[in-house]
Amino acid sequence: MGIKSLISKPYAALVHARVKKEASRAVELQEQTFQKLITSASQTAFGIQHGFADIRNQAQFADSVPIQTYESLEPWIEKIKAGNSDILWPGKPIYFCKTSGTTSGTKYIPLTKESLPNHIGTARNALLCYIHESGNSAFADGQMIFLQGSPELKRLDSGIPVGRLSGIVANHVPAYLQKNRLPSYRTNCIEDWETKVRSIVKETVARDMRLISGIPSWVQMYFELLLEESGSPNISSLFPNFSLFVFGGVNFEPYRVKFHQLIGEQIDTLETYPASEGFIAFQDSRDTDALLLNVHSGIYFEFIPVDDFHNNNPKRLSLAEVKTDVQYVLLLSNNAGLWAYCLGDTVKFESLHPPRIKVTGRIKHFTSAFGEHVIGEEVDKAISAAAIAFGAEITEFHVAPNVHPQQGLPYHEWFIECTRLPTDQKEFAHCIDQQMQKQNIYYRDLVVGHVLRPLIIRFVKEGSFAAYMKTQGKLGGQNKVPRLSNDRKIADQLQAWTEFSAE
Repeated sequence: MGIKSLISKPYAALVHARVKKEASRAVELQEQTFQKLITSASQTAFGIQHGFADIRNQAQFADSVPIQTYESLEPWIEKIKAGNSDILWPGKPIYFCKTSGTTSGTKYIPLTKESLPNHIGTARNALLCYIHESGNSAFADGQMIFLQGSPELKRLDSGIPVGRLSGIVANHVPAYLQKNRLPSYRTNCIEDWETKVRSIVKETVARDMRLISGIPSWVQMYFELLLEESGSPNISSLFPNFSLFVFGGVNFEPYRVKFHQLIGEQIDTLETYPASEGFIAFQDSRDTDALLLNVHSGIYFEFIPVDDFHNNNPKRLSLAEVKTDVQYVLLLSNNAGLWAYCLGDTVKFESLHPPRIKVTGRIKHFTSAFGEHVIGEEVDKAISAAAIAFGAEITEFHVAPNVHPQQGLPYHEWFIECTRLPTDQKEFAHCIDQQMQKQNIYYRDLVVGHVLRPLIIRFVKEGSFAAYMKTQGKLGGQNKVPRLSNDRKIADQLQAWTEFSAE
């Protein structure tokens, strides 16, 4: 069977209908998933220690299994890495996904034969739902590119292969897609990101690129190098059949103006929410930018209200108990052997029937040196509105508190990299500050009460954020710059690249 028949509109319609049906039964399917997971793992070492055989419902699970982080699961994972079976999930993983954590160094996330379809199948479903709703399947006739990490895998002493998630998934791309997929295996294996992107440019500049996927900041780098190499005025003139940009990992809104300028016209976008721990959600409808929760793919979700998260015994809610417009910390348990695992992401529900979410930030990425608790969703909205109002093209940004300035009141300090500066930098800063006050009552009270002065913006040189990420060994791939911090670790390094300020 060829690619055209496998992604034909009738097949897309069939998958779309199944996704919609599952979404209409979301609570029921989550309960089925929960029972299957608990039963399957009841005789594992983790399941025996935590009494899985006696657990009948989510409340009992919450009582028996504390919230887990990678650090708390690491002793179990080390046993699996050493070659032991039936530790977190029956048998052994078929892979370990290697990823770098901010607090625990390198993480080894297990992938099992049961969990791998979650990653592969959900990506397929997202594309097929898009095809059904948009009617666009023309990208199948040209080239597709996925900017990602190396597909090369290594093996532990126990024999289990280890690699990046994107590399593992690349080894399972169906044969019918391989002939349309770029870059070449050899180029994809280049470790140095700048060298890799330039090689990708060489391979793709004269090809019929139709679908491009990746984290926006790194795709932007790819686009800029493409235009430099080709001399084309925009991406649409270089790739006239380019029709779909697939992204995930960050809010796209701050990049939208710049991408429109680089591409030269509006094209369709498709947002996904993949993680090493599981493919959480995807955009299933053109009528909303909220993401459909993946309720029937081997993952059971729990939700903790953000305001309750730091309490000693926070309330853990099932999907049946959540409400719209409440910030939740996301937990997952899955058929790879992760249990009540805290991803660190915060979400809120845009709708419950079907369950669609927006990713609003990271529980560890916030600015609250004065009790204001500014979150990612707020800064994304503020800078996006100001960029549109003042014609700015944003590459990246970071927000941190300046608690002890040399003079005057403390303030929030924004470091912003632009490829086109706002038409009026001071009014741009004022606009962002007003947007922040409008969204966050605590921030407004601090500014109005003269505890904080209005925010200050430092415009940094082009390439500053890439240079910073390079110093951290995190340039490219799935790495992302934290947009919010409650300390000065990133801000103090960005100071060196500041060109001028607006306040």
